[in-house]
Amino acid sequence: MVIPFNKPFLTGRETNYIEQAVASGKISGDGMFTRYCQQLLEEKYSFKKCLLTTSCTDALEMAALLANIQPGDEVIAPSYTFVSTVNPFVLRGAVIKFCDSRADHPGIEEAKLECLISPKTKAIAVTHYAGIACDMDVVMEIAQRHNLMVIEDAAHSIDSLYKGRPLGSLGHASAFSFHETKNIIAGEGGMIVLNDEGLIERAEIIREKGTDRSKFFRGEVDKYGWVDVGSSFLPSDITAAFLYAQLQNLEAIQTRRKQIWETYFDAFQSLDDKGFIALPQLPEYATNNGHIFYMVCNSADERDHLINYLQEKGILAIFHYLPLHQSAYYKTKYHGPPLPMAEKYASQLIRLPLFYTLTEQEQQFIIDQVKKFYAAK
Repeated sequence: MVIPFNKPFLTGRETNYIEQAVASGKISGDGMFTRYCQQLLEEKYSFKKCLLTTSCTDALEMAALLANIQPGDEVIAPSYTFVSTVNPFVLRGAVIKFCDSRADHPGIEEAKLECLISPKTKAIAVTHYAGIACDMDVVMEIAQRHNLMVIEDAAHSIDSLYKGRPLGSLGHASAFSFHETKNIIAGEGGMIVLNDEGLIERAEIIREKGTDRSKFFRGEVDKYGWVDVGSSFLPSDITAAFLYAQLQNLEAIQTRRKQIWETYFDAFQSLDDKGFIALPQLPEYATNNGHIFYMVCNSADERDHLINYLQEKGILAIFHYLPLHQSAYYKTKYHGPPLPMAEKYASQLIRLPLFYTLTEQEQQFIIDQVKKFYAAK
């Protein structure tokens, strides 16, 4: 028996909707399924404006354009995150001021944001790691005082809340992922959410190669032309058709994923109590959306031995990010303070298999093997 880290879940309607998209004769961007998805998400989460994109990375690239990032501008971002959180700003010539993670959670340490702000700072990008919210009241208060744009990297965060409000609805703009490793998938795919109404019109233009084509299709102009910078960020309506089938099953998918997450948490509480591992900590303002189940081991060697032990048993458990401030590309450019917590999570965090079709028997086998590993210590 081999248990993979991830297995994409199909609801059964994906190919039916793809056939409908093809039959409609409109399979390029902004077809009927794109509209269905955007409307569903706007209504469910009260997002002001949703625009599907080809990836979360593209959504973040749009956000960097909307923030008017210029060469030499500074953007504050976590080091413990995926490269897509910062790469769009680097592409615009920004200098990244990396912030450390919290001691109790891999998310950005909000208390250290203010000391990283300078006259060159234009934006703060936060990542809601594992779908667990950063303290957005703190982030937004700091940003408001310093007139900074806040971008939420909500790649992990579909259907997760901060003080009862959906993640992705709190910053000026946010980016979601529908990659096959996420809760709701489209193979590849993403979405930008605009919460600042002043960004919506320009976002439509940027997404349409810098043209006002969207206005033309709505009958608001008699012809369209090149009016701004932009690129081709629209996904095919075939991608949107696949996504729509997933979104229609969001509640069932979320219920099962959270059940798996909670089963892990309860099963490993005794290991946490004994100090063998540290379980995820959920702040009182946040909810869990069942995206990632992680544990933090007591050392890098122990984490690596656990990964190898589980692999020998047919279980694919994996680590996560390497700190961006230590990356081959950025380490010579980084001149900030040490970031010990980001480095700790990079060397000691392990993620266990979590996907919709993980059976109770498979999950119990994983739990048993983790406990056997620690029983031998």
